[in-house]
Amino acid sequence: MAIGQRDPHTGHMTTGHEWNGITELNSPVPRVIFFFLGAAFLYSLVYWVLMPAWPIGVTYTKGLLGANQNLALAKSMKEAAAARETWARHIETASYDEILADNSAMQTVRQTGRALFGDNCAACHGQDAKGGKGYPNLAQAPWLWGGTPDEIARTIQFGINADHPDTRVSQMPAFGRDQMLSRPDILDAAAYVETLSGTAPAGEAERARAAKGKEIFAANCAACHGEDGKGKHDMGAPDLTDRFWINGGGPQAILDTLNNGHQGHMPAWDGRLTPLDRKILTLYILDLRAERK
Repeated sequence: MAIGQRDPHTGHMTTGHEWNGITELNSPVPRVIFFFLGAAFLYSLVYWVLMPAWPIGVTYTKGLLGANQNLALAKSMKEAAAARETWARHIETASYDEILADNSAMQTVRQTGRALFGDNCAACHGQDAKGGKGYPNLAQAPWLWGGTPDEIARTIQFGINADHPDTRVSQMPAFGRDQMLSRPDILDAAAYVETLSGTAPAGEAERARAAKGKEIFAANCAACHGEDGKGKHDMGAPDLTDRFWINGGGPQAILDTLNNGHQGHMPAWDGRLTPLDRKILTLYILDLRAERK
């Protein structure tokens, strides 16, 4: 190894190593590094003395400040549980009307209900509760099974076409697939259903088809949807006169429904959510609809 020399430009000694005419400098460590190392050591020393730090067998040094995150967390959880117990008892015992009129309680319902809905309902009905194809709009559309708090709570608890013994049961028959109606009758019925929501027939032929379809509707559909097409809550049959469609409202979607039928599924949340959680969800949905009126 070559003997180090002093570099004439920087004044630092060289290491004696040279590669292709480039000499390696033996630069000293900047003093600021020693400063920060010293500061870090002093900080560590103070922290070790004041805070829990060193394991000693089955325990550890407690520190002069006696800080304990486990105790702090346990205290925080105990306080949160006590606060929850207060408002939970109120929501469990008060009537729906009393809670809806209580702004403070409804603030809790909105916060807790948003999380419950997002975790359990939004996958089907959407985060905004407006649904999608095959899933009802809970925020705006008329109710399938009635919109009173008790009816909503019952649907949440027992579901629709679910595996619960008290589930609600509803099914749209497959009139075409099961050969309950002929193809011409299905086309006529579809033409009439379009008129129920305000779509006027395009021409004389369509008007004649819709007129025939009205008779077919009365004989095959009115038992569930009503003579006026406004649906029946006790059957879970949707209102066909509005602009809210569960499975699409265009001509092809109506034909598909008449041909193939539908049987929606709503899980039974009895046993999966507590009575308190189900009541909060009921109140949350009612509140969503009130905001959109």
